[in-house]
This record gives sequence, C-alpha cells and structure tokens, in this order.
Amino acid sequence: MKLFRYILVMLLSLPLVAQADTVNRADPYLMMQTVSQNTFDRLKAEKNQIQRNPELLRSIVRQELLPYINTRYAAYKVLGPQLKKTTAEQRNNFVSAFTHYLVASYAQVLTQYTDQDIKIESPKSVPASRKIVSVRVDILDTKRPPIRLDFKLRKNKKTNEWQGYDMVAEGVSMISTKQSEWSGQLRTEGIDAVTANLKELAAKPIRREDKNNE
Repeated sequence: MKLFRYILVMLLSLPLVAQADTVNRADPYLMMQTVSQNTFDRLKAEKNQIQRNPELLRSIVRQELLPYINTRYAAYKVLGPQLKKTTAEQRNNFVSAFTHYLVASYAQVLTQYTDQDIKIESPKSVPASRKIVSVRVDILDTKRPPIRLDFKLRKNKKTNEWQGYDMVAEGVSMISTKQSEWSGQLRTEGIDAVTANLKELAAKPIRREDKNNE
C-alpha cells in the first residue's frame, strides 16, 4: 500500500489558487480543490505543534477530510458480498472501526508530508443525472515517474452533495485492494474479527516515519 500512502501525501500538496474557506459540496471539482487547500493550510499553520505531537494529525483529518468522505458507503463496498451476511449492529460496528482506521491511516500518511507538483483536472459541467464522478490528478515528481490518479466521488441522492469514497491509482482501486486484503478473513473468521483487527490498527500511535525507509 506504499503507492496509496505516497499518493495521499501528494494530494495534500496541491498548489491551488482556490481560497480556503467554504467548501462547495455541490461541485465535485471545486469541493476537492478547496478541501485539499484547507488541509494544506492547516498542516503549514500547525507544523511545529505536529512535529512535537503527531497525534494532532488525527484531529486535522477528522476536521478537514472526514466530513467529505462517505465512510459508510466505502465500508460497505469493502465488505462486498459479505455485507448480506451481517446484522445491522455488526455493520454499524464495522463502519465505526473502519472510520477510525481511515483516520489513523491518513494521519500516519500526513507525517510524511512534502511539497510536490500536481496538476488537477479543471472543473467541468456535471449533468444533474450523474451520480459518480472521477476527478483526475497527475502527480509530477522529479524523483519518480508521473502517476495518474482518479478520485471517485458519489452524489448523495438525499442531499445532492458530493462525497469521496475511493481513489484509483494507475488503474488500481483502493477499495478493491482493501476488499481483497480482508476478504479471506471475512469469509473464514467473520466481520467481528475484522472489526476487532481494525480497532487494533486504529489504536496504534501516530509516529513520524523516516522517509529514507519508504
């Protein structure tokens, strides 16, 4: 999963011109731009505090990123066919554990923040009937070959607001990757075992990593 970890760091270095204020949830392109800029501004403003206490990154993720991610939809996609074999309580517990896991994973990734050049797809007109949109991002790094990303967003049919739920890197879906990673345990041990595992992973402390070991 190192590729996805690297990609998230790159996303948060977007050299955007959008002003960091109210997020336009009605436009998937503008929403993605503003969310990225707001997160980037927080990282810069709280850099010294974060260096002393990396755990602060959990708060930044929860406040700046999590409101724009449909964690329940993403969690259900990860469960795949196993979803029908679960109870409402099991699903709720899994979504909660999955959300904490995402927060911890993103927070850990942000300990590796570096500046990069990124080209984000220009805003386009989105038909009212469109339910899924992919926003393309090209990562340009002198130390690595260019990487194409497609961030998938889904329109909430109740609120008509867009929410992110998946990231596709060079044709590889993050959700599909997690689904494959956990499918065996889901089949053999059940959702409760995977939920417990996610809780353990989410509880691990956020620590600064040595970039030379990446």
